[in-house]
Amino acid sequence: MSEHILTVIPGMGSTEHIELTEEWAAHNYHPLPVVISSGEGAWVTDVEGKRYLDCLAGYSALNFGHGHPRLLAVAHEQLDRLTLTSRAFYNDQLGLFARDLAELTGKEMVLPMNSGAEAVETALKVSRRWGYEVKGVPEDTASIIVMDGNFHGRTTTIVSFSTDEVARRHYAPYTPGFRVVPYGDVQAIADAIDDTTVAVLFEPIQGEAGVVIPPEGFLRDLRALCDESNVLMVADEIQSGLARTGMTFACDHEGVVPDMYVLGKALGGGLYPVSAIAADRDVLSVITPGSHGSTFGGNPLAAAIGREVVAMLQGGEFQERATRMGELLDESLQSLVGEGVVEVRTRGLWAGVDVDPSLINGRELCEALLVRGVLAKDTHGSTIRLAPPLVATEEDIAFLVDAIRGALDEVTPAAS
Repeated sequence: MSEHILTVIPGMGSTEHIELTEEWAAHNYHPLPVVISSGEGAWVTDVEGKRYLDCLAGYSALNFGHGHPRLLAVAHEQLDRLTLTSRAFYNDQLGLFARDLAELTGKEMVLPMNSGAEAVETALKVSRRWGYEVKGVPEDTASIIVMDGNFHGRTTTIVSFSTDEVARRHYAPYTPGFRVVPYGDVQAIADAIDDTTVAVLFEPIQGEAGVVIPPEGFLRDLRALCDESNVLMVADEIQSGLARTGMTFACDHEGVVPDMYVLGKALGGGLYPVSAIAADRDVLSVITPGSHGSTFGGNPLAAAIGREVVAMLQGGEFQERATRMGELLDESLQSLVGEGVVEVRTRGLWAGVDVDPSLINGRELCEALLVRGVLAKDTHGSTIRLAPPLVATEEDIAFLVDAIRGALDEVTPAAS
């Protein structure tokens, strides 16, 4: 029998790990030169023992921080009992998870999947099937309206309606049936709707685009338009949902309930891929045995973790923390406007920071933050995104802002 493989190999440093990854793993990412070995709460530690404040949090997958004790306890308990059964059988975790998530969203049914992209694909399939079977759209004509600047994943269908040329290039032929309109423009959506339109797919806040917040009233006006046009309002809350913005869902900021929630990332607590869509029975009943499925979707381990995530959100603690820490982060970042920062956009504990490209670009700023013990991610050239775990403290927020200030001071000309 072969020996147990060591998860940590003594003596291997960052250089060796980076070289090994670059040689053997496809280069579909361009990571910062840090090799993370462990994490706890809002902080991670590299293989040399240096600590960093994690201000990306797995693109909001780690809303509850690294290794939250409640989530670890549930995962360990379920690992010892049962991890996977085929959906050809029932298991003792799925029904409980589906009920609790449905109640959290205020919907009647849940369809579990694994990755966020799978959840978006599921939402697209359900929308089309609803269009044909319920709305009565002629077969093979269904259209779905999407937004410029969107990010919903990287499957062939999803990149077909992406406006990011890097994500889209050389994956043609593209899947038809999508109409792209400017983000936040209800009139443009109205102009694009016709008798073939079955859904409007949107992010309440565009995360990958740089934490772009739509104009006030956009969600309410979109809700009214979808009702008037008999079109499904499909909210991709994969990054914005589950307390990140200070509310359970970003749509809650305008008191709007979409026809379908698309959820992922934090639903797995940073431990395991868990995603789902939630909708009422008149929408999700179009899914019948054999018409959609997933080997791992709704498995017992995923369901147990997801159910604990739902329980952690029901008390409102994490929503309140996101609001309170977010206000502190916004106030602190706003003080940097004019000192290397051009604009700051925040909603809860989630910020997009545009820096002056004549001084520094986003990648360079992230590299400077790395040296100062902060992990962040750039996007679209001169923007960085900040999404610390919701367990971050006031001291952590001060550490983050001080690091940004220090990095900008190095490239900002001194006043004469």
